[in-house]
Amino acid sequence: MQWACVLLPQLAMDGVLRRLETPDAAAIALVEGPVQKRTLHSVTPAARMLGLRPGLSLAAAQALSTQFQAVDFDPEAAERERALLAAWAYRFSSQVSTDLPHALLLEVGHSLRLFGPWPRLEARMREELRALGFRHRIAAASNPHAARVLANVHDGLAVDEHTLRNALGQLPLERSGLPQPVAFALSRMGLRKLRQVFDLPRDAIARRFPKAILEHLDALRGDRIAPLHCYMPPDRFEGRIEFETDVESSQALLFPLRRLSQDLSAFLAGRDGGVQRYTLVLEHERCEDSSVCVGLLTPQREANMLFELGRGRLEQARLPAPVRGFRLVADELPPFVPAAPDLFETRAQQDVPWPQLRERLRARLGDESVHGIGHSPEHRPERVSMSGKPVPDARPRPGWLLPHVLPLRDHALRVLAGPERIESGWWDGGDVRRDYYVVETSLGQRAWAFCAAGEPVDPGPAPSHLMLHGWFA
Repeated sequence: MQWACVLLPQLAMDGVLRRLETPDAAAIALVEGPVQKRTLHSVTPAARMLGLRPGLSLAAAQALSTQFQAVDFDPEAAERERALLAAWAYRFSSQVSTDLPHALLLEVGHSLRLFGPWPRLEARMREELRALGFRHRIAAASNPHAARVLANVHDGLAVDEHTLRNALGQLPLERSGLPQPVAFALSRMGLRKLRQVFDLPRDAIARRFPKAILEHLDALRGDRIAPLHCYMPPDRFEGRIEFETDVESSQALLFPLRRLSQDLSAFLAGRDGGVQRYTLVLEHERCEDSSVCVGLLTPQREANMLFELGRGRLEQARLPAPVRGFRLVADELPPFVPAAPDLFETRAQQDVPWPQLRERLRARLGDESVHGIGHSPEHRPERVSMSGKPVPDARPRPGWLLPHVLPLRDHALRVLAGPERIESGWWDGGDVRRDYYVVETSLGQRAWAFCAAGEPVDPGPAPSHLMLHGWFA
């Protein structure tokens, strides 16, 4: 088995920055602690340029500069971000764990047959993590606990069971996953590297330190199997972004919509599903929340498609009040079956596939403005073309049916086919008795015309009693 560890060293800060359109220039500091003693939990690179450092008191930071934004550190929000990443990682492995802090663990040994060798899989994971907006370090080893401590120091390191002990032995004690008091006590004894601890007699370690220390060392070497709880993706998605100031325009909601659409797409890809319907909830401070429902004809999960559909619905909605929070909730998550593409694609590259175009039109124009064309089991032509299941019919029918019949007058009309008698509708008051003909006009046009049932039509000069009902292409 081979385990990969995705270490998330700035998870809480990344959760804040990924909500901003220009995160690189933002000077933000996460603060924690009681009101009387607020300290900086983490800072952005722009805030470091102002002299701010983690652990600094908020009062001292404000004395150094006032050009930064203080945001409360929310551990629950950080865990929600980690749960989202666990759902994302589930697409690469069925064994994903969030038991160890600040990291994701996934067994990738059985995934290499599907995703290719480890360097290719690692590159793909890094690319998707960057797109989602999370900084990370990745290390791989033969057991999950070793991969976790190696990620404390290395990024991109992958070791097998033969080189694992050597790689672990080079780790400094303070980065080896040992409790800080234990690491400090070992350093007082003159020990600096983990290999020096491995060389100590086990009974000596058992006498001086708790039992958990030996268990931790055994788990690192792979001598002891430490069970991990496997993550299971939920059957519901909910993402939320809270704004610092009131938002009064739907255009200002497009960036959070794009971010949440990407999160939903990553969540759906992890569980190999799609979304049939989702709701955009707009949170207001002085009135009830408003919602915008986005329904799809077929399950989808592509991020750009979900964003375009939500954007079309959102631009049509009216905001009853300024928005303070934005949520995307998806409860209907049916299985996703991708459309099978043609082997020889003849569609131009810039053209939009019909299913995507149909969904975009419905989002922009409304559900009642877009209809499909089919057939219904009805003989009267004016009642055949409607939404429904197509009924095969080999008889000629015009592609353009007139909304109202007109007299057909032509000096050189020629009958090509017919008559075809249609008698129907006696049960609903719309009784018709007609003989239909396919005729050709003097200009070479093919028309579909009728007369009353039983009246003769000769292929000679144009009769005055024919009524035009449609044109053939």
